Parts: sequence; C-alpha cells; structure tokens
Amino acid sequence: MKMIKKTQQGFTLIELMIVVAIIGILAAIALPQYSNYTSRTRAAGAAAELESLKTSIAECYQAGNSTFTNCATMGTNGIANMTATTKFITTLPTISSTTGAITVATTGATTNAGVALAYTLTPTTGAGQANMEWAAGTSTICDAVRGLKPGQGGCP
Repeated sequence: MKMIKKTQQGFTLIELMIVVAIIGILAAIALPQYSNYTSRTRAAGAAAELESLKTSIAECYQAGNSTFTNCATMGTNGIANMTATTKFITTLPTISSTTGAITVATTGATTNAGVALAYTLTPTTGAGQANMEWAAGTSTICDAVRGLKPGQGGCP
C-alpha cells in the first residue's frame, strides 16, 4: 500500500488571527498619526496663504506714514483681496485698523476633538526696523502636535 503525502492547503485559524491582530495594532497607531499630519498640513497651508496679505499690509504701512488706518480693508490701498475660503482658511481674515493684526477665526487645522484652530498674526513695528515681523502670540494654531510648531508661522 502506497502512502500519499498530503501537503498543507491553507492557513490555520491561529495564523489568520495573528495577522488580523497585527493589522489592528498597526491601524490603531497609524490613523491618529495620519490625522495629526493632515491637521499640521492645513495649519502650514493657512500660514502660507496669509503671506501675500502680510506683505501687502507691510507695504501699505510703509506707504501710509507708519499707520494701519488705511490698511484694514482687503482689496483697497494695495491690500491683497481674499474673497473665498479654502480648505486651509475656512473663514475670511479680518485686519485691525489700529494694530494691523490679521485674524482668522477658523482654519482647516483642528484639535483632536475636531475644533478648528484660530490664527492671529500681529505685526511688530519700530523705529529703524527694516522688516515687519509677525507674531502669532497665543493663537490656538500654535500647537506642536496638530498645528504649527514653535518657530513656525510666528509661533513662540
């Protein structure tokens, strides 16, 4: 009588359970990291989209005898005109006529709970200062995990 050698024809249940457990562990780590990454990307996008506005406000300030009075309305006096929201800036910015501060109430960057981060940029002006520097101060967008890291976009 001949013995027929049987070959393995599939995976055992325990092998499949181990693979599913490994995939579950990887997904539990990867999804929150991806969420943080996309939020940081939107925060950086908001900072980039405000660059033209910052430049035009600085030029208006220089041309307007060192005052922000005429530099608070977008689309006038050389101020860049933002007419639509984007995935990075979800509410149109406002400009202070006294301090020149740019305020964006909500950006595309969010907290873990889904609350939109705000961004306020305040210019510094001084006698003999060659460049206008912008500080984000206590903006909620200054969040090392979900927003801008220290040193980025004016964050302390």
